[in-house]
Parts: sequence; C-alpha cells; structure tokens
Amino acid sequence: MKRTIDVFLGDGPQVGTLHYDLQRRRENAAFEYAGNWLGDLSRFALGPSLPLVPGPQFHRKSPNGSLFHAALADTEPDGWGRRVIARDHAKQRQEERRSGKREDLSPLNALDFLLAVDDASRIGALRFRDEEGIFQRATEEGRRTAPPLIELGALLSASRAVESNTETVADLAYLRGRGTSLGGLRPKCTVIDEGERLSIGKFPSIADERAVTKGEVLALRLAKDAGINAADARLIDSDGSPVALIRRFDRLGNGQRVMYVSAATMLGVEASEPEDHSYTEIVDAMRVHSADAQADIEELWRRIAFSVLITNVDDHLRNHGFLHQERELWRLAPAFDINPFPERVRELKTWISEDTGPEATIDALMSVIAYFRISRARAKEILGDVERAVSDWRKQGRAIGMTDGELEPFVDAFEHPEREAARRRIAIMMKSAK
Repeated sequence: MKRTIDVFLGDGPQVGTLHYDLQRRRENAAFEYAGNWLGDLSRFALGPSLPLVPGPQFHRKSPNGSLFHAALADTEPDGWGRRVIARDHAKQRQEERRSGKREDLSPLNALDFLLAVDDASRIGALRFRDEEGIFQRATEEGRRTAPPLIELGALLSASRAVESNTETVADLAYLRGRGTSLGGLRPKCTVIDEGERLSIGKFPSIADERAVTKGEVLALRLAKDAGINAADARLIDSDGSPVALIRRFDRLGNGQRVMYVSAATMLGVEASEPEDHSYTEIVDAMRVHSADAQADIEELWRRIAFSVLITNVDDHLRNHGFLHQERELWRLAPAFDINPFPERVRELKTWISEDTGPEATIDALMSVIAYFRISRARAKEILGDVERAVSDWRKQGRAIGMTDGELEPFVDAFEHPEREAARRRIAIMMKSAK
C-alpha cells in the first residue's frame, strides 16, 4: 500500500507531502517539502531533523520510536489516545466477524494512528489531507469533532468504561480521535470551553488514590504565582467528579493555529530513546533557535526550581515544548503537565546537567546558574519567588476547593528538605549581598 498525504500549515499553504509505503509488515515514510514552501519568504523548517532542502527526506525509526519525523510525530495520539483507537479497531473487527464478512479490517499501521487524531484538535498547526482532499480526521456527519463542555459527563463515563474494560462500540466511537498528543496514559479529551476555545479535559482515573486532577490544577496555579508562564487551568465539576480543564496554548483567540514542537523534537531526540538528557541541552538549543534566548533560558531555570520544590519529577522532554514565532525562531511554550508526585523518588526525568545527574536538589540547580548566565542576585530573586509561591500550597489548594483530607496525601511533595535548602540559599545570598 502506498499513500500520499499533503501536509498543510493551518489554513495557510501546503508545506510538504508525506509519502507512506507499506509492504507486508514493513513500513517506510518520507517527508518532502513543497516547492512553493521552499520559495516562500516566511518559510521555516518544521524541526531540526527536517532541514529546508528539496527532495524526500527519510526518517530512521528507532525500536520504540515513531515512523515519522519528530515534528510530525509530535501530533500523533498519546498513550491514552492510542488505547482508545486500538480498542475501537478491535471492536470493529469483532463486529465484522460476527456479521459474517469474509475479510477482516486490516491491522492498524503507523499512518492509521497519525491520521486518527481530529483535524480540528490536532496539536500545533500541521494538518494532513488525504488523496481525496479530506483533512484527517474530518468531522463526522452531524457531530462536532471537539465536544462542548456540556458533554463532559458523557466523555467521563465513556473514559471510565475504557479503563474498566467495559466499553461499548458507542463509547469508543464517541471517544475516537478526541484524545490529545501531549503525552500520558491518563484519560483525557479535547473539548470546547465556554469561550469557544480548545481546552483539554483531564479526568480522574479509577485507579487514583489521591486527587490527581486537583493536584495538577493546584500546581499550575502555583506556577503562575511563582512567575512562570503556565497554561490556564481550572476545575470543572462533572456529576461530582473533578475534571481539570486546561486551556490549549497552540490556538490564538481567533482560532488560528500555532506551530508547536516538543523539546525532544527541538533537540533532535527520539522521545522513546532511553538515553538521559539535560536542561543544559535545552539551553543550547534555545541559544540557536529562540527569538529571545536569555528570557527563555531564565524562564526554564525558574521552572526547574519549581519542579524541584513541588516534586514534579515527570519532567521528560515531551513535557516541554516550543511555539513558532517567525521564520526560524521559536519561544518556550507555556508550562503544562506539571504535577506534584509525593510517592515518587525525587529524581528528575530530565537532568539539570550531565554533572548533576537526576538529582532534584537546590545545590544541583545552583550549580548551573553560570551556564544559564543568571547572576547570583537574579537567582536569589527567582528562587525567592518560587519558594514563596510554593509555601502557599495549602492556601491555594483550599482556594480551588480541596479539602484537608485531599491535601494531606500531597504533603511529601511540598514539604521536604529541599524547601529548607532553598530558604537557606536565599538567606545566604541576601547576607552576602549586604
């Protein structure tokens, strides 16, 4: 099977073509920039692994990586979305067998998963149009691809059915394609909020032993208090269940799409690669690609400080990203997917530097201020902002409706020796400044 998929940038020009070839179980894919895009004055490379050159560019797939170049792979469904798509396909195959059809549906391939995400809610600005001129995945007749908030109850019910392995064909048809590309196995769905803006609804899991959705909204609220550019987040009650509603930052107020790539893509790293990577590598990439490198670098250091103090240790490279500004320049995207993890070992997924390893400590953070080109006075100021914000975690938790019983399981994430280490560092730097 051979497929040719046109790739567009939002409602704008065609930027290239995706060539897909399936021979038995062997898949190959290549991306080729459109000639008009290469000659466009506003052109830019979709990612470091896709330079602006003519001709097909092939991508070497790693054992657990994507078949597609990283910028395209960033738009694939995440773990939860893949779970729904695979379950739906399996149900359809079962229905075919029961109906007595001679030929089953073909097994899902990499292109099936890529094109299964709704065109309206796909992350970033890339859009995929098939050979018949239909943007994938197109709106089903009589239905909106991204449901409104009023349907949260139905979405939550269908998601719980999938988690408990009791889903129906109708449940899967309702959820299919409405997932996200931002990573994770937790149940979630793209929805349209009251302001007609795209948001992500994150649902409680049946396996949760603490108020996870409330914890994420708390973390994002604290991040804003700490001076971090973070995604807007709030809690919505759906039949007694707290749903975290997080505003999408890859759409402008008029609905215009903004090109997004993950930090993994910016570093040219396969998201599935086991090798350890560091924030200093992101700094290096910012110095090359950022429209305001030092501002983004300082913002990144502030985020690391925040992660250390709230035990946000799931900070892998897909949980950081960049938004396109102009030509070859990008800016650090708002912080998202920040969670306190009281039960986990205090080790960062992305190391602060190669020398510090995974340790989530203030000492490790302070060891890189020269590399980040942050003065000791500025580091003291930033660390003070973050520590003061985190110290109000109980107050902020109550402000968003968390009970003392819901706050208690998070104590170890917020109250630990590194908080005291931060206060000591601030005091020492203040004393030396006098």
